[in-house]
Amino acid sequence: MSSLRMDRRLVCLALLGGAAGWTGQAGAAARYDDKTKVFRLDGGDVTYAFGVNAQGQVQSLYWGGRLGDGDSPGQPVSVRDHSSVDLSVSVTPQEFPAQGGGMFVEPALKVAWPDGVRDVVLKYVSHRVTDQGLILRLKDIERELYVELRYVMDPESGILARSAVVENRAKTPVRIDQLAAAALTLPIETDYRLQYLTGRWAAEWTVETRPVAPGSTVLESRRGDTGHQNNPWFAIDRDGVSDEETGPVWFGALAWSGSWRISVDQDTLGKVRVVGGFNPFDFAYRLQPGQSLESPVFYAGYSGQGMGGASRLMHRFQREKILPGGPKAPLRPVLYNSWEATEFAVDEPGQVALAEKAATIGVERFVMDDGWFGARNNDKAGLGDWTVNRAKFPNGLKPLIDKVRGLGMEFGLWVEPEMVNPDSDLYRAHPDWVINFPTRPRTQGRNQLMLNLARKDVRDHLLKVLDDLVSQNDIAFLKWDHNRNWSEPGWPEQPVEDQQKIYVEFVRNLYWIIAELRRRHPKLEIESCAGGGGRVDLGIMALTDQVWPSDNTDPFDRLTIQDGFTHAYAPATMMCWVTDSPNWVNKRTTSLEYRFLSSMQGGLGIGANLNHWKDEDFATAKKMVAEYKTIRKTVQRGDLYRLISPRDGSERSATLSVSPDRGQAALFAFVHSTTKLDPLPRIQLRGLDPKATYRLRAMAGAADPATLAQASGAYWMEYGLDVALRGDFQAAGFVLDATA
Repeated sequence: MSSLRMDRRLVCLALLGGAAGWTGQAGAAARYDDKTKVFRLDGGDVTYAFGVNAQGQVQSLYWGGRLGDGDSPGQPVSVRDHSSVDLSVSVTPQEFPAQGGGMFVEPALKVAWPDGVRDVVLKYVSHRVTDQGLILRLKDIERELYVELRYVMDPESGILARSAVVENRAKTPVRIDQLAAAALTLPIETDYRLQYLTGRWAAEWTVETRPVAPGSTVLESRRGDTGHQNNPWFAIDRDGVSDEETGPVWFGALAWSGSWRISVDQDTLGKVRVVGGFNPFDFAYRLQPGQSLESPVFYAGYSGQGMGGASRLMHRFQREKILPGGPKAPLRPVLYNSWEATEFAVDEPGQVALAEKAATIGVERFVMDDGWFGARNNDKAGLGDWTVNRAKFPNGLKPLIDKVRGLGMEFGLWVEPEMVNPDSDLYRAHPDWVINFPTRPRTQGRNQLMLNLARKDVRDHLLKVLDDLVSQNDIAFLKWDHNRNWSEPGWPEQPVEDQQKIYVEFVRNLYWIIAELRRRHPKLEIESCAGGGGRVDLGIMALTDQVWPSDNTDPFDRLTIQDGFTHAYAPATMMCWVTDSPNWVNKRTTSLEYRFLSSMQGGLGIGANLNHWKDEDFATAKKMVAEYKTIRKTVQRGDLYRLISPRDGSERSATLSVSPDRGQAALFAFVHSTTKLDPLPRIQLRGLDPKATYRLRAMAGAADPATLAQASGAYWMEYGLDVALRGDFQAAGFVLDATA
């Protein structure tokens, strides 16, 4: 039997646990009550429950704050037809609704058989309680089509991983036209708000909010990758009840780096359902007898502590269960990237000069960007030819790498493996290797085409050239870029009926290449970049160490970009660069300290042209890099509190990172523009130990002269901190260290 399998680390999170009166392993969080036919999972402060009703449907029951062990999460009931046009199958909140039997809500599964039947009705068959959670088996009422539903709940955060596997045991093929990982149901309320992330190139991570009302909101990418326009994350809270630090929030994120869709619907009876998985747009996947198809993983969580609490849960979960290395992962080093200094005009002397300057300010990783390979003097040629340009590096990369290593830094390199320029040796040798329809024009983006990673020969070629590159050079890091979306999504080597499998096979092979490259080179680290923040999701993050949120490095714009990013993803993964002023995006002028403080809220990078810096710039940068290293662990591993949002025209912004043991906190405060001598309100901190004493020191900027040098955590949280900021684009940074 053939089967597509996600990296098991995405599903098998930890050993889980049960309670007396329920079947299941001792101490397991996954339990089953045979009398009521109810399944229950508990983790952190969350309970998730569903059951099997008299019709054999798997029915959602409860998702929210944790219930007591003896409490009932409800019982499955036979839901009557609401009317002749809203039958029971449509108004019953099913865990995995299939398109058939008179159902009109958003399905998790839609199929087509060769005889023209496009109907599937799933009923419960069996289940297993495992060390990792629950596995349910469903079957169509008449045909040999099976669905396996998988549930894994993280015991610390209560974040639930859900996925589904469709298996064809019939004697004929079946075409899968739609497959989601899960359907999630929220309790009926009248004041739900949906929050999601949208944007475009250089303007990613905008938080949008809209009421959840009758009808459907569709978040999606049809682009073949995650996309800038929407991100596969959602959050639903309650208007007037929930805010940044209080009230209920239901949230989720899809672990898939291809075309995806999340729909949020309120049905005719007021129930809110969230369905997420492969995007059915242009999608078809034919299963031969004995074959199966696995969905992506849909992660879902709940917090009673507002959006901030939801974000912190997600951040911890990502750091501990998703990112490579988990809790033992190294901190993100301070890096320098040469792109904005040299663009394509790279050569050995120029890169050595930049490396020498970068080392003086405390940079730990030097990254050479585009232009080092093939005939790559601009973006029109050379992409796909991953051999060193000997005109620029006569003796290969080794002399430069040796110099960088001798300066005490690691060496990193930019690559864009999935792409090819038509003006390249690779394309001239293999024009059939790109995604294409043979009779149609091949649309270019940034003068490049996309290689078809769904092909095994292309997959194996890319692994070999990357493996050779890393094996033959002392490379610690790859910045893996991806600068265009799909067009002409054909796979002419496959039968017409199987060509649309490209949407799945491409991404699976992308994951395989990265996983295998890292298996062969365990110390190699990788950054996911896609024309900025176009490929950030929990699928790619399980294989890469950091991500690039946006090509926009304007430090003021970055405040809102980073604010939106941290709603869904951990600051530990978020790379933030200090670049030149005026910035190329808005021609805005800001001080070097302002730029550093903006960038120190994630993984710190420097991308400025150091050849243009003055002595005082190097002195300031050296000081700020040193300051960052004293708070790096707190920023990257701590709890983030978004104290003052920069969104919606706010004049101010402030974030606080608090270490897990609450022994240190780092405050970043910004003002856009002050007017009329208006006094600024104090900033009240959060997350500190109220009984501990904290000593205050400034990294940059100043507090009000009357500010105490040290005070209790209760003081800083209740009384607050007066920050002396006046003027345009001003910033200050402070550290609070608990005294012994």
